[in-house]
Amino acid sequence: VQLQAYGGGLVQAGDSLRLSCAASGRTFSNNAMGWFRQAPGKEREFVAAISGSVGITYYADSVKGRFTISRENAKNTVYLQMNRLKPGDTAVYFCAARRSSWNSLISIDYDYWGQGTQVTVSS
Repeated sequence: VQLQAYGGGLVQAGDSLRLSCAASGRTFSNNAMGWFRQAPGKEREFVAAISGSVGITYYADSVKGRFTISRENAKNTVYLQMNRLKPGDTAVYFCAARRSSWNSLISIDYDYWGQGTQVTVSS
């Protein structure tokens, strides 16, 4: 099982980016998927999650209203649309998957992790 996150880059404050997370090795349509991020010197933090099957979404307060998580089960892919980016959003972003279909905001609840993609937002 592999999760491949991509789409990061260097942007200016106020710009948008869309991260993608492509899963391979098995189908994740019934599994909860999440995005986490880790800034230099900080712990990994929850960003957004989407449940399996129904697609219920959760967001960290810091990104609510700016980021949108979605999934395209036919492509076994999860997206994170990031709008109105801020310098504080600078981090390595990781996608993760659970064996469960239920969402979780806790990183240790996730069973599979991608390698991370760097997002840098300049002021």
